[in-house]
Amino acid sequence: MELFDLTGKVAVITGSSRGIGRAIAERMAEHGANVVISSRNLAPCEEVAAAINAKRPGAAIAVAASLSSKAELERLVAETRKAFGRIDVLVCNAASNPYFGPMAGVSDDAFTKTLQNNVIANHWLVQMAAPEMIERRDGAIIIVSSIGGLRGSTEIGVYNISKAADFQLARNLAQELGPHNIRVNCIAPGLVKTDFARALWEGPYGEELIKATPLRRFGEPDDIAGAAVFLAGRAGAWMTGQTIIVDGGVTS
Repeated sequence: MELFDLTGKVAVITGSSRGIGRAIAERMAEHGANVVISSRNLAPCEEVAAAINAKRPGAAIAVAASLSSKAELERLVAETRKAFGRIDVLVCNAASNPYFGPMAGVSDDAFTKTLQNNVIANHWLVQMAAPEMIERRDGAIIIVSSIGGLRGSTEIGVYNISKAADFQLARNLAQELGPHNIRVNCIAPGLVKTDFARALWEGPYGEELIKATPLRRFGEPDDIAGAAVFLAGRAGAWMTGQTIIVDGGVTS
């Protein structure tokens, strides 16, 4: 268990009131971490934290924060330090996808919102959490991107651009923070059965997408959570600036 033991670690996971983020938080808590559940709305976060605390009392807190608000993200970091004293693991999981369709049809506001929430907010959070990691010479930062960042699309091209930027964000940060023993990596999921991706897996192309997946199924949130636990723990100690693709073989 030592390679995956997160005992004593404090993990902040954005977008963790449901889907992939919730699975990551639950699995990290099972491996010993104290976790901070965060999304825009407090009530769903409190429900997840309560479920985790029912198994490990005191292991989770809930802090609402919007990706578009730097002040709210600063409060998220401050509340984490107030409750647990530190941040060892940062998981930038939350994202937005306000537009489906060709690039020619996207409004400036939708394009800006996508880049703001999927890239700039991640940059902000890293800059908020990294100083204490630098001081301790230890930390793990995980950005949940997407295989969409590896390919073009006529429907989610704007979202894919933001996810491609996340790959480069992780590479740059790995170079800057590596000398301080801070690891920065991405996870690139394929199509996972979450509410966020419902328009895709429940859409008219769902059966075609399944046929194009060698494992012949969509992903489940737990399929991604295992990769996050790996990257957060001793098992991923010599890995940085990389992307783990978890997609059922779609990009193989």
